[in-house]
Amino acid sequence: MTTMFVLDIPENTSIVAVADSDPAVVLDRVGSYFRMVSDGIIVIDRRATGCRHAVWYSSVAGLMNSRITQWDKDAMKIEPA
Repeated sequence: MTTMFVLDIPENTSIVAVADSDPAVVLDRVGSYFRMVSDGIIVIDRRATGCRHAVWYSSVAGLMNSRITQWDKDAMKIEPA
């Protein structure tokens, strides 16, 4: 399972919303974090989030059994480790 954690702060809500729009991603909360889980790859388009670069590049709080294979100005791709 691909798992990513994002801190629940207003700046990250658009990232969570874009991930939640993917039917393959299951979203829930763990403490002060949103947890995004998928059987496959999680891909989030930066432009769809409307995030500025500073927020974008500081949004990932943690991963579990996963690795970041793309995290640039276009998209973030999280894959199973």
